[in-house]
Amino acid sequence: MTVDRRRFLTTLGAAATLVAARGNPAHALTAFPARARGWAAAPPDWRTLRARLGTRLVRPSDPGYGTARLGYNKLNDSRLPAAVAQCVSADDVRACLDVARGHGIPIAARSGGHGYLGYGIPAQGLVIDLRGMADVRVRADGTAEVGAGARLIEVYAALAQAGRLLPGGSCPTVGVSGLALGGGIGVLTRKYGLTCDRLATAEVVTADSRLLTASPADEPELYWALRGGGGGNFGVVTRFGFTTAPAPGLTVFVLGFPAGSVTEVLGAWQHWVAGAPFELWASCQISGGAPPSCRIVGCYVGDPNGVGVLLDDLVRAAGTTPSSRTVAPEDYLGAMKFMAGCSNDTIAQCHPTWEGGVLPRAGFVAVSRMLGPAPLDPAKVTELMAGRSGVDLLLDSLGGAVGDLAPGATAFPHRDSLASAQVYAAATALSEDRVRTTVDTIRDGLAGLGAHGAYVNYIDGTLPDWGTAYYGGNLPRLKDAARHYDPDGVFAFPQSVTAA
Repeated sequence: MTVDRRRFLTTLGAAATLVAARGNPAHALTAFPARARGWAAAPPDWRTLRARLGTRLVRPSDPGYGTARLGYNKLNDSRLPAAVAQCVSADDVRACLDVARGHGIPIAARSGGHGYLGYGIPAQGLVIDLRGMADVRVRADGTAEVGAGARLIEVYAALAQAGRLLPGGSCPTVGVSGLALGGGIGVLTRKYGLTCDRLATAEVVTADSRLLTASPADEPELYWALRGGGGGNFGVVTRFGFTTAPAPGLTVFVLGFPAGSVTEVLGAWQHWVAGAPFELWASCQISGGAPPSCRIVGCYVGDPNGVGVLLDDLVRAAGTTPSSRTVAPEDYLGAMKFMAGCSNDTIAQCHPTWEGGVLPRAGFVAVSRMLGPAPLDPAKVTELMAGRSGVDLLLDSLGGAVGDLAPGATAFPHRDSLASAQVYAAATALSEDRVRTTVDTIRDGLAGLGAHGAYVNYIDGTLPDWGTAYYGGNLPRLKDAARHYDPDGVFAFPQSVTAA
């Protein structure tokens, strides 16, 4: 079965995701905005769309609707869209917009379905499902053309076969669209930049059904906005062009530390990773408890000897002997599979596995913060996690090549951040409110320690001042771009750029 990256990373010590998520119904952000200017109350002409898509238009009375509507997070299962349109081309997307636009229903694109708050599954709306557009082609010059429905393991497998790599996330079933459009933090970012930094072109269907190509030369403002401005804000991307890099040998590693050593390890890790060579990426994984525990998980561009010296430096700085240590050479695909928690050498172990037509899924609540350039007080972070069993804080290092660009060079503003912080906890419908209160408390505690930003790909329905937290000083320019390409709010959702 496919193992979720977050669950995998939080258990490594013992063993050695267009966009959104359902909040509590009581939260103000879960309601979709009122109809945009000039929208009619009459329902869309679904028969016209059915004539084009046939059985690829799935309505509530159709076989397969119960599966077609689902996203990754089980907490969003109460969302019941009016239709799921399984598109295989940009023209299918244009037909969807021609039929549904202007009828007062929310319209959202969905790629991998990992959006935290379920905005890609709008209640009584239209889901433009891009999964049927998942082809990956690597050209002789190393550029890659990727369909918007491709999941990361499919992208990585195709690139590896061609001897190339693209920096990206580690959960194998996350869609490339949501990842790239929100920035794209992953295990190779310090060496190769964010996923959005590798975006060369994007084929986009805008709200008025135009098909545009965004690049530095064509629609440059749209191109700028798509590199970190978040999915669902400016149109439906149907195809990406990425620049890739030659895939070198990599080394993966895990250091497990005894419970009670979080303060020492986190304090050392923050200074260590800030000064590390660009070839090294490392994540500090803190599990709540009494006392909290931690491990360091990472990837190094190079051989085990090179990273071994760096790990010894970290251990000395922490003054704590690891309880476990794993260092192993891997090729590109092997390293990505390791980070995904795949236990053997077959792509099938990482590939989406359908059981009764349903992907393995999870129920969870997750929120984020972005650290500033300065380290957090490690003792106070330890206090935030003390006694909070079942909650994990994942600190993924940035810096390196990410900081080579200015905050305004792309829409992703967090170029000087030391690391992203994700607070993650499993939840059910019965425990959701309680779990959300806990993770929100940790999130707000991190803000009190200086981590004020947030990552739009970990979209958060209760985040205070979310527009500024996600986009910083880039928010006004993003709002202008959204108003230009979607003036009537066809793609409006509770945390769309224009709602900030």
